[in-house]
Amino acid sequence: MQQDKAPAPTAGPMDARAWTQRLLRYREPSNWRSIVEIGISIVPLAALWVAMWLFYRYGFWWVTLLLSIPAAGFLVRLFMIQHDCGHGSFFRHRFLNDWTGRALGVLTFTPYDFWRRTHAIHHATSGNLERRGIGDIDTLTVNEYLALSRWGRVKYWLYRNPVVMFGIGPAYMFIIQHRLPVGMMRAGWGPWLSTQATNAVAALIAGLLIWQIGIGAFLLVHLPVTILAATMGVWLFYVQHQFEHTSWEDNTTWNLHEVALHGSSHYVLPGVLRWFTANIGIHHVHHLCSRIPYYRLGRVLRENPELNEIGRVTMWESVKAVRLVLWDENAKKLISFRDMRKMQRA
Repeated sequence: MQQDKAPAPTAGPMDARAWTQRLLRYREPSNWRSIVEIGISIVPLAALWVAMWLFYRYGFWWVTLLLSIPAAGFLVRLFMIQHDCGHGSFFRHRFLNDWTGRALGVLTFTPYDFWRRTHAIHHATSGNLERRGIGDIDTLTVNEYLALSRWGRVKYWLYRNPVVMFGIGPAYMFIIQHRLPVGMMRAGWGPWLSTQATNAVAALIAGLLIWQIGIGAFLLVHLPVTILAATMGVWLFYVQHQFEHTSWEDNTTWNLHEVALHGSSHYVLPGVLRWFTANIGIHHVHHLCSRIPYYRLGRVLRENPELNEIGRVTMWESVKAVRLVLWDENAKKLISFRDMRKMQRA
């Protein structure tokens, strides 16, 4: 008698390695789709930029500032395309990915090759307590914070303060810090070439625009867009790994796949925000398989509904997560300064 075949094994929602294998079929990008994605992002941004300048020229500067909001949304979307290029997931060929990423890096003020290296380190070390420091938000454990001097605690408090984290910090990072290969100053000529070439091309384009429309018009049009987009980008990156039940482990227990699935959030956003942020909120899937183009991430969730509830963070929960600043190694979760003080009193 012919025996019945055993059912094929399925990847359970907690089986991170199996999920990684299951997601491989979504990796193949479509070059035509990618070209369309660039077009529907960069053309509206250019049109908005011209409209902002025209409104400024005829005295309606307040309309210029209002239009900076959607313009910043399109700039964020271009950064996400650059992000996919860095993972080699936007086009089928590396040449197209790299040169598209380098061109977009001029617009986003983000040196592509330098950023790609630091971001690769982030993916390879995310959630590892002993490999923090490159491409992530600085996060201390409770014991590390308590071991600091008074001045050390003040500096960390300032760093994690929302005014600094989402106000001063993004502008400093994208306008000033990215002008040098900070974190890789001694890593050879590659990071320096990336940053300085980006600086040179950006300065040339800015110089031509200032020559044509004047420095006042250029700053009022471009600076708000850049700062708003930088703030949006830092907020998204923050929420992706800074939520209560994220995952941090030391070297002995750290597992790349488990931390990718459970240490990255599924940030639930309205449809229009998902579009502008290029599905980056589906971050747990992205960390499990970074070669999936962003325009396939929604399909991943539709066809694998088990992934919907893992790392789920709503918009309100993301706002509340801003107060979570320290990793409690005993409770295995992020806590606030107030929670730490309660623990000390107890």
